[in-house]
Amino acid sequence: MNKTSRGLIGLLAFLLVWEAFSRSGFVAQQYLPPPSTVFTRFFELLGDGSFLLDVIASVLAWAIALGISVAIAVPLGLLLGSVRGIRVATRAIIEFLRPIPSVALIPLAIVLVGAGPETKISLAVYAAVWPILFNTIYALDEIDPLLVDTARSFGLGRARVMFTVMLPNSAPFVLTGIRMSAAVALILVVSTEFLAGGSGGLGNFVLDASTGAGRMDLVLAGTLTAGIIGYLINEALELLHRRGLRWSVTGKDAS
Repeated sequence: MNKTSRGLIGLLAFLLVWEAFSRSGFVAQQYLPPPSTVFTRFFELLGDGSFLLDVIASVLAWAIALGISVAIAVPLGLLLGSVRGIRVATRAIIEFLRPIPSVALIPLAIVLVGAGPETKISLAVYAAVWPILFNTIYALDEIDPLLVDTARSFGLGRARVMFTVMLPNSAPFVLTGIRMSAAVALILVVSTEFLAGGSGGLGNFVLDASTGAGRMDLVLAGTLTAGIIGYLINEALELLHRRGLRWSVTGKDAS
């Protein structure tokens, strides 16, 4: 039995337990609808134009945030990882900023950039930069110094060593950081939509569904949609890792 089959069996078992518990009467279905109801609402929502626009808004904000994070974190990580003086000089400010929860910055972000899409994108960028940055720095620390010395002995300058030796060898670590940041960025986008409101997206849909009539079936259907999007993103990045960086994947992982 392969990994996919075991995963599907585990998921089916979880859904069956959820269905039985929800219909047992221990909890009113108004507060915990069974998965059969949630999936019915989910498929109905796929035909709802306004819901699809919310999905597109969240995915677009996620893609922009992740792209900006990569554009910032990879060059900065290469710089900090290769120039020790700059790394030491910036360590204090980085260690001060890194632990700050992004959601705690929502009021500040609203004041600075308003309550539009810029808020969720900015906060997602702030949260997603760190995994990529530290994975890039760690990757440079793990490079065999002999590779760098050999490249320099052939007369390659710092820039060529960076792009021909350091960057290719750090690529698997960087992509791992991007996978981590992809999940973080999606969480922050949806969370900011839910907490800040007013910018559309899945989080705003869940907020609207949870207030007023309190439609938990719609809340869980929206949550299910976010989970499916996150799963598909992770699978796409794993596939990119296996196919694009095949040389860095073990035989078991490549199968």
